[in-house]
Amino acid sequence: MAQPAPIPTSDSPEFLRRHMPHNPPLEHLTNTGSEAFFVVAVEQMYQHIPRAVPPTRAIAHSCLFLTSGTATMRVGTDSYTIQAGELLIVRAEQVFSFSPGDINTGFLCHFHPDFLLGTAASGVAYDFLQFWGKPYLSLDTATAGFVRQLLHRLLIEYQEHQLAYPDVLRAYLLALLSELNRAYAASSPGTPTAATQLTNRFKQLLATSLRELHQVGEYAERLHVTPNHLAKAVRTTTGKSPARWIEQTIVLEAKVLLYQSQLTISEVAQEVGVADPSYFSRLFRKHEGVTPLGFRKRMATS
Repeated sequence: MAQPAPIPTSDSPEFLRRHMPHNPPLEHLTNTGSEAFFVVAVEQMYQHIPRAVPPTRAIAHSCLFLTSGTATMRVGTDSYTIQAGELLIVRAEQVFSFSPGDINTGFLCHFHPDFLLGTAASGVAYDFLQFWGKPYLSLDTATAGFVRQLLHRLLIEYQEHQLAYPDVLRAYLLALLSELNRAYAASSPGTPTAATQLTNRFKQLLATSLRELHQVGEYAERLHVTPNHLAKAVRTTTGKSPARWIEQTIVLEAKVLLYQSQLTISEVAQEVGVADPSYFSRLFRKHEGVTPLGFRKRMATS
């Protein structure tokens, strides 16, 4: 049987051309190289996005840090609102969406995982860049000050030289990630419980096996636990059952395909591993309140 096509992703030039077609101050971000790295002042970017950004997947990590105001974004299946001194991380391949209208200032730093190859960071598994990591991070006053200084220095370097001196950018970026890693570790409980560890493994498996595994029992078997044990661990850790996680992730992947591809509804259903288009439509309506076709039409006119 043929392998399913990968879920579409967007690089930064494509995203900017689609959602910010008329923004001369940021036209340089559509040039070759911005898919590897860029940093921009939030107030210079988001005010030029006139419409809601539907579920989208990018090929790089993004860190949004605010110095004033608030920002609301849906990352994966959950919605987050951050304010000054807080940070939101959208890891590479994660699905995100947001609406216009937030008033804020701050920084958006966008970098491809390959940008750090060959550096000290390339061998570090930062928890906040993992699929199961928490995307939200609240910083204490001192750390927020350090993070702001590093992002400001990255912004100046990028504005003046873009990618002419990548080693300088990598040095500042590595320092930023080290600060965030320390803050993330301090905000987390000591040793993760057995339930948390199992839940993280479930989330990781869900990210890589969604189109072939749809039953809780299938995940339990791969994780070498009973379905009841898996259900209890996931619900205790996240407040949601594994079945709900699976359904919401199927719908989230479908929303990306409905927006970023021209596949028919039946083809979208097949891409997310649902053989019955009628069941797929019912599942989609259950979680979104609208049919897949209705969702696609709404995105086309919004």
